[in-house]
Amino acid sequence: MTKYTATQIVIINEIICLIIYLIYEIKHHFNYFCKPNYNTLNAQNILVLFIGLVIFNFLFTTVLEYLNDKNWKDDIPEDLKDFYDSEKYLKAKNYKIDRGKLSSLSSSISFVFTLAMLYFFGFGLLSDLANSFSDSIILQSSIFFMILYLFNFIIGIPFSYYSTFVIEEKYGFNKTDIKTFITDKIKGLIISSLFIIGLTSLAVFVIQYFPDGFWIWLWIGLSLLMILLNMFYADLIVPIFNKLTPLDDGDLRYKIENYSKKVGYSLKNIFVIDGSKRSSKANAFFSGLGPRKTIALYDTLIEKYTDEELVSVLAHEVGHYKKKHILFSMILTIIQLGVMCYLFELCMSFDMIANSLGSSNMNFHIGIIAFSFLYSPVGLIIGILMNMLSRKNEFEADEYAKSTYDGDSLSLALKKLSVDSLSNIYPHPLYVFVHYSHPPLIQRLSKLK
Repeated sequence: MTKYTATQIVIINEIICLIIYLIYEIKHHFNYFCKPNYNTLNAQNILVLFIGLVIFNFLFTTVLEYLNDKNWKDDIPEDLKDFYDSEKYLKAKNYKIDRGKLSSLSSSISFVFTLAMLYFFGFGLLSDLANSFSDSIILQSSIFFMILYLFNFIIGIPFSYYSTFVIEEKYGFNKTDIKTFITDKIKGLIISSLFIIGLTSLAVFVIQYFPDGFWIWLWIGLSLLMILLNMFYADLIVPIFNKLTPLDDGDLRYKIENYSKKVGYSLKNIFVIDGSKRSSKANAFFSGLGPRKTIALYDTLIEKYTDEELVSVLAHEVGHYKKKHILFSMILTIIQLGVMCYLFELCMSFDMIANSLGSSNMNFHIGIIAFSFLYSPVGLIIGILMNMLSRKNEFEADEYAKSTYDGDSLSLALKKLSVDSLSNIYPHPLYVFVHYSHPPLIQRLSKLK
């Protein structure tokens, strides 16, 4: 259970007082930089709104994390007593606490940085800097986003290092060596940079050539990109970081293929992924659409779980396919993309929104930043609704696995996955409501009985 010391309480109180003071100072600060008129007053109000949204998101997340930490119970659930002893249960608590502290520090730094960028018109200044390098809007926006990404990338390295080589090492999960860590960072940097520049170029091109109603074409392009990534993720992205090896002929492959044929689920490939070179945690993923459906089983999963447990996990994923969950979720995501693109075009039509960020006129990169703030409450609500739907789908997929294969094997697999990864088995209901795409373990086990 997380306890706050007197010093921490004083610090939290000072932060809250500083935030209140900051809000009151915005009017004077804005008037110092801008000659007051109707537009600047409206821009000032928008800036207050941005800062208010950032503060709300930070405080809301912090309160949820606090409630979740306080929700730990001393008693081990009856269903897990054969898997947890008191020492391992305490280990799971401490693991969550250690990860939570690191996450809180990271989010606090991000919060302070974002407030500073808003208060001192940092986004406008960065936009002016990017614009000074070229007259090309594509290059201007690419430079703007790359500067932000590189800053975030560099700041994130110490946190990633500490998470991998201190926390994960402390709890026996880490298998990553320093060479793999550095190589992964370099590969991630290259791929992310290409993605940022490519997506920015595509979006700016669409906006330039279809200035009126560009949201429709942007929506179509992003939707196609999302579908292609889903189809070819295992073929194009995964091999950059991991080695995929076809599952050898044997009992496991026979059982997987036999079950797939029985329920009419076509598979393109069954791979084993070398996850053990980074972590001892077990995992699996399913990707692809239509005839390109692929299963990738981590080698750690195959080592620790029985064939029946592995097939039961497959049966659960097949349940998502058979119940049309994947198709329906993709349709909802495409609709959400359409709403976002439409609202983004509306946002781009107001120069005063750009003025609130310190830019004299609206452009693509300033529009993206402004939209990310304005959309955050809508995104929170949509995220909650999507998670509610996802949790319902998980129950249905569990029931499908139970009816077509074996509910007991799935229960055992879920228990082992949770215990082996030291998951939180007592999440706070509000935290589950907001963040969980899967039902808590205890609820799933109860439904499978």
